[in-house]
Amino acid sequence: MPSFRPLRMIAGILACCPLADAAGGEAQIAVASNFTAPMKTIIRMFEADTDHRVRASYGSTGKLYAQIRNGAPFQALLSADQARPQLLEQEGVAIAGSRFTYAIGQLVLWSAAPDAVEDGVELLKHGDFGKVAIANPRLAPYGKASVQTMMALGVKDAIEPKLVMGENIAQTYQFVDTGNAAVGFVALSQVMQDGEIAEGSGWVVPGDLHDPISQDAVILQRGADNPAVADLFDYLRSDQARAVIHDFGYETE
Repeated sequence: MPSFRPLRMIAGILACCPLADAAGGEAQIAVASNFTAPMKTIIRMFEADTDHRVRASYGSTGKLYAQIRNGAPFQALLSADQARPQLLEQEGVAIAGSRFTYAIGQLVLWSAAPDAVEDGVELLKHGDFGKVAIANPRLAPYGKASVQTMMALGVKDAIEPKLVMGENIAQTYQFVDTGNAAVGFVALSQVMQDGEIAEGSGWVVPGDLHDPISQDAVILQRGADNPAVADLFDYLRSDQARAVIHDFGYETE
């Protein structure tokens, strides 16, 4: 496991101090919408194990990045990609050396109807269905991965007239869940429970059909002196948090 010492130096607290001994503080963070469910669970655990509190805002990575660049008071970003955290580092908005990959996402073609999605490749190539929901590929890495998948399978031109686009992966899921789209490319974490797809039916997209959905977290300049942010980043790398991340269908490095 990587050392957390740089984060402790950033926060200006001693590396040897346990989390529970730190003075209670508050971390204000921005979180990619695909990670909403696991992050809420991790926050509950973190707050129970420490004196800290966390205020989280959820949204598309592209919009969160724009809000940060426009002065939003976030102290850390949990992105759905690697590009925005790297860019924030290059722009001097994020703390160099604080970035790490907290989760690797999986894409699934999902329908709210049981047995509607069995062979995803055959469905996309020959299926008779209505609308197909994807997240906006300009804002959401899962949307970009959806487009890459369709291109890899040679079905993008045929499916494009049927596409309905969500602002983020959460809205994309809602389109399918409410029946406004027959199927949609969503995050596996949104439909997974106890290691399997909880409702409806789905096809987990093989990772070789799109770029890896490596999700990076980074501490922003506003959070440089906040022990709650440093402790939260430590916690994200703990065995407890990693177990939650895996339970929701993500992989970790």
